[in-house]
Amino acid sequence: MLTVREALDRVLAETQRLPVQEVPVGEGVGRILAEDVVATRDVPAWDNSAMDGYAVRAADTASGEAALRVLEVIGAGSVPTQRVEAGTASAIMTGAPVPEGADAIVMVEDSDGSQQGEVHLLGVAEPGQHIRRRGEDIRAGTTLLEAGTRLGPAGLGHAASQGVARLVVSRRPVVAILSTGDEVVPPGEPIGPGQLFSSNNASLAGLVVQAGGIPRDFGTTPDDLGAIRDRLAACIAEADCVLTTGGVSVGEFDFVKDAFEQVGVPMGFWRVSMKPGKPLAFGVAQRGDTKVPVFGLPGNPVSCMVNFLQFVRPRLLTAMGASHPYLPVLHARAGEDLRIRPGRLSFVRVALERRGEQIFARFTGNQSSGVLTSMVRAHGLAILDGDGAREGDLVQVQLLDPDFLAGTDPGWA
Repeated sequence: MLTVREALDRVLAETQRLPVQEVPVGEGVGRILAEDVVATRDVPAWDNSAMDGYAVRAADTASGEAALRVLEVIGAGSVPTQRVEAGTASAIMTGAPVPEGADAIVMVEDSDGSQQGEVHLLGVAEPGQHIRRRGEDIRAGTTLLEAGTRLGPAGLGHAASQGVARLVVSRRPVVAILSTGDEVVPPGEPIGPGQLFSSNNASLAGLVVQAGGIPRDFGTTPDDLGAIRDRLAACIAEADCVLTTGGVSVGEFDFVKDAFEQVGVPMGFWRVSMKPGKPLAFGVAQRGDTKVPVFGLPGNPVSCMVNFLQFVRPRLLTAMGASHPYLPVLHARAGEDLRIRPGRLSFVRVALERRGEQIFARFTGNQSSGVLTSMVRAHGLAILDGDGAREGDLVQVQLLDPDFLAGTDPGWA
């Protein structure tokens, strides 16, 4: 049986990069940048005022009180026309270019508001006061954003500040999702005795979106080899990645592995030494020149989600060229004994709590692979081996949800 590391290496070994596309800069949030964005101009492009006020020579304010002749009013978007000499000042708005001769800005609040062409100032101005220097944010020629970056709002603004209207990003992968089993019924349809509503399609669709992909729901199919084979073939024909759930164990009605064989998907591996998520099938289909990874995920909802997070998510992000394809990991103290059965690497659902400068992890309840509530309540997955951790031990936790850090006040109150 493969270790988690060995299985992940096989999943990533044949990753094929997705094509790139251009998107408007305002629509790039969450996308993976495919090309560096390099600055073509300084930001700010000129020395400019950080305040509404008066551009002055600092030496003219040395006495702590000055009366200066106002030369002009410089608005944002305009250009100064006069040089500030001794005994003069120019009224200036925030963002406007600093005129020649001036080396400081006095806020309008420290003036009498310029009466009859003369302004009276109070206080001593220091050279450079309230001036934003050319290039202090960005220097032309520097790399603003590196390829592989997952774009956030600030990054989009950074690119836009250089006049970039469109960004080159990786295409979002289309991910087909198919649940198998006589017992699963799509939500909204009539349910019969012994049946249950399929939760995996919805959970996987959400995980795909979080990873940057586009989910394509292929619904459910009964435990029939022919039906699974045909639906699996349809998924491979249309998607960049295929996820099936259920039917990958050793039961009489587990047909997914046979369906892999019948549609020509070589089995890369079947089982992984992990808990939950041991029965995981993986192979790569060939569609022309395109490699389509196919994952046979377990039917139990927690196992299904954990397998996605450990294997599918890194594959999708690597295909998009992401420089950071893995979940963030933090260290936490076990807030109670986190005991597990030895033998397999365990991904334990934990709730996190901040106490002062430390973070503590506790079980979210029943850790059965069929109890989806344990994932709903989880802020992270504690990675445990051996027999687990004792209260107070330091453990590694893959972060799923940072909401445990959310406060009831803004922090500055």
